[in-house]
Amino acid sequence: MTKPPIGGNRTGRKLGQKVKKGKLKASSRRWIERHINDPYVQRAQLEGYRARAAFKLLEIDEKHKILTGAKRIIDLGAAPGSWSQIAAKVTSSTDTDPRVVAIDFLDVDPLPGVVILKLDFLDPSAPDALMDALGGTPDLVLSDMAAPTTGHRQTDHIRTMHLCEVAAHFAIDVLGPGGHFLAKTFQGGTERELLNLLKQNFRQVLHIKPASSRAESVEMFLLAKDFKGRREGISDHADLRAEGQDFRDEREDVTEHDEE
Repeated sequence: MTKPPIGGNRTGRKLGQKVKKGKLKASSRRWIERHINDPYVQRAQLEGYRARAAFKLLEIDEKHKILTGAKRIIDLGAAPGSWSQIAAKVTSSTDTDPRVVAIDFLDVDPLPGVVILKLDFLDPSAPDALMDALGGTPDLVLSDMAAPTTGHRQTDHIRTMHLCEVAAHFAIDVLGPGGHFLAKTFQGGTERELLNLLKQNFRQVLHIKPASSRAESVEMFLLAKDFKGRREGISDHADLRAEGQDFRDEREDVTEHDEE
């Protein structure tokens, strides 16, 4: 069972620490203070996960069992790698028999049992590169991708939803029957067209806000369970990738995936 931090602290570190003003901007100081006082950050350090995002996946799995029985997993937008850590463990993936492939345009430090591709998922070569590296059909496609924020909530929502949509088409292209798809999205309404697509191809579609996702964060997760199997007539998603060219270059400025 995935338990929340007890009393907000399992590392012995005192919560409520302050950062000296110094030369830091107020916004940067607030982010650092929130980070060092976050019980999930502390628990991730204690348990050896690279980021607090690990507990979002573990919480979702605790209720929905999407990791159970998974033999091969693809992790989109993997940096810094906490979801891939979990994926490697549940699939018993090793360097000699890798069953997890992760992709990100940011650097990801090596992980045992994980093939890491430094490549933008919107690159046209990404789908084939992922499948070639995996060497088989995935049971689960994970996506923690998010577009760089602009400060304009509606724009940020649209851009991240585009990534979610491209990831969904990829999942439909590659998953085996009974497989699952989990992707980050933002509150503000999932586009009806995407929901309809997922409902046509999966037996259950849910929006989830795990407890480890900060209350003030607008992030949510879209879970599509039990893939029905590849059907004829599903359109190719190359056009969606082309639409993403406008902000591919801007994503190079992103240095932190797991701020939420």
